[in-house]
Amino acid sequence: MINLSERLERIASNVPSGVKMADIGSDHAYLPIYLVQKGVALSAIAGEVNEGPFRGADRHVREHGLADSISVRKGDGLAVLQPGEVDVITIAGMGGYNIREILEAGKDKLPGVSRLVLSPQGDSDRVRKWLQLHGWKIIDEDILTEDERLYEIIVAERGEMNITDEMELEFGPFNLARKHPLVVDRVEYEQGKIRRALAAIEKTPTENGLARKVELLARRAQLEEVRNHVQS
Repeated sequence: MINLSERLERIASNVPSGVKMADIGSDHAYLPIYLVQKGVALSAIAGEVNEGPFRGADRHVREHGLADSISVRKGDGLAVLQPGEVDVITIAGMGGYNIREILEAGKDKLPGVSRLVLSPQGDSDRVRKWLQLHGWKIIDEDILTEDERLYEIIVAERGEMNITDEMELEFGPFNLARKHPLVVDRVEYEQGKIRRALAAIEKTPTENGLARKVELLARRAQLEEVRNHVQS
């Protein structure tokens, strides 16, 4: 049985049993191999755009004797899929901007897909905004650290949602409702960026810089509200 990192294990735990799944940006195909070995996935597709990881994924699948159950395909994003081919799609190990672009470019491949399990490294608000605009509803979220980096996990199914609060879009409605302690880490990271930007403005003040300072101070206040909520 293949062993997964904690991050991939948490992603795997959000894939329902008895599905056909696709892992986009699959790297070495660890997640599809694990899910098929565990009997969670009936079949899987491992999609990879880069030649090296594609060959590595193909080799790992064959080494585990799963070539009949896991199809390793080379291509960009959801281009490796046919409409209706899978029930669940996982996309992990990349920024939220890239995940959003993959979903947007592959919208025609999503009919028949009932669940998305997405793990952005940064820019998760872009993912939530895309989901909301395209008929997906977040049903669960999580945050974890791996190799000193923060990753989020966003689980979405078909449905409507209406998130209007910018902080909920940025940090996640479930993460805020649960007062997830790692939200504070994200807040501190964003506050650090604000401190550096304010210091740069103070060094070379300009009219545009002063307007930007007002925006930064307002954002700093919002972030402090988030911190106070989570720590209350």
